[in-house]
Amino acid sequence: MSTPRERPDAGRVYRRYLSAVLLHGHASARACGLGATDLYALNILELTGPLTPGELGARAGLTTGPTTRLIDRLEQAGYVRRVPAPDDRRKVIVEPIGKPAQLDQVMAAARREVGDILAGYNDDQLDVLYDYFRRAARAYEEAAEQLRTGP
Repeated sequence: MSTPRERPDAGRVYRRYLSAVLLHGHASARACGLGATDLYALNILELTGPLTPGELGARAGLTTGPTTRLIDRLEQAGYVRRVPAPDDRRKVIVEPIGKPAQLDQVMAAARREVGDILAGYNDDQLDVLYDYFRRAARAYEEAAEQLRTGP
């Protein structure tokens, strides 16, 4: 990672941040009786809306078998349901069922603390942060896709 104004510890600080986010995600999932991939799939569904199992599996980086087991677990736990696709009743769509209250409760403390941190920034600083989040998310999504599909 090289930038015109690189700071000597920038990479380390950034990796620590990413590790902390991942660690919190894993701990939150466990606190709700979920696996990390289960939580990730719920997040995907919340962000995108209902998906076919194939679409969900592709976005979660899973093959067919693990995707089916993932959906089974989430359905048994009451987080999602399978419904017939409106355009083709032979297909199924996976849709989230409301917002998991337990998950919101588990993540509330971290969200509150991060909200307090963000409250310390002015509007221009927030614009930069949110611009970074949008652009970095795209960069990571594209990089993940390249890793999945090869060069």
